[in-house]
Amino acid sequence: MPQLAGVFPILATTFRDDGSLDMESQLRLVRHLLAAGAHGFGLFGNASEGYTLTAAERREILQAVVREVDGRVPLVVSSGHTGTAAAVELGRQAEDMGAAGLMVLPPYLMKTDGEGLLHYYGEVGRAVKIPVMVQDAPLMTQVAMPPPLLARMVNETPNVCYAKVEAPPTATKTTSVVKASGGAITVFGGLNGLFMIEEMQRGARGVMPGSDLTAQFVAIWNAVESGHLREAWRVFTQALPLIRFELQPGLGVSAMKHNLVARGVIASAFVRHPTSSLTRESLGELEFLREWVTADPQTTVDA
Repeated sequence: MPQLAGVFPILATTFRDDGSLDMESQLRLVRHLLAAGAHGFGLFGNASEGYTLTAAERREILQAVVREVDGRVPLVVSSGHTGTAAAVELGRQAEDMGAAGLMVLPPYLMKTDGEGLLHYYGEVGRAVKIPVMVQDAPLMTQVAMPPPLLARMVNETPNVCYAKVEAPPTATKTTSVVKASGGAITVFGGLNGLFMIEEMQRGARGVMPGSDLTAQFVAIWNAVESGHLREAWRVFTQALPLIRFELQPGLGVSAMKHNLVARGVIASAFVRHPTSSLTRESLGELEFLREWVTADPQTTVDA
């Protein structure tokens, strides 16, 4: 299996002002992120508003993105579900349509124990031939997955070989997961890249932030990879106020979309209920922060 590594922005789903899919903006966003240096994409995660999409819409978006990307970078598709059989079916569909990997949330409505989680991820892993990334996001799911359990998953279940660690403190857990698995688990970071540098220094090999700061995250990635930590921290510090703003629960997706609209990348900042839209006061704060973050030289994208 090819190794997944680098900056994999979670692809925002673009809508028109009436809430319907805007596929023209969707593909323009894909081209924008490729030009910014994205090493891959994540689809249908929380920053994609995947929870608002119908099955038909997911298929339409994935088919279009696969065609547009044309194999240039890998696509990791969020395919978890609250039921095991449904998660298996979603995983198979994503693989058949061109996904290079699956990002899978644990079942979080009817919670299960460690053995139940091993069964769940084992069923998903056995159903596909592509890598499976365990999404360790207890702030959202209230499902705890300690490092020894993640190590068992990679050792006892086929194709489970990645973990997206979003359990604070993420840098500390990155160290624990790498050690517990003997390096068998490849760790990705999340939480909009808030602790990206520390996670990379502790062995993380990727990060999955939102779609609007990709050029900054790629610059940070390249600086850390080349050993230029001062440059990495310079770029990160400049972007930090906006990264922090976007981590407000329920508001980050709206902020990211407004930033992409301001740059001429997408046509509308519409978000689907129950995602929250920024208030007038928040929009004023966002505009100031957007002007503060000037490291991205791309302000428009060709149609």
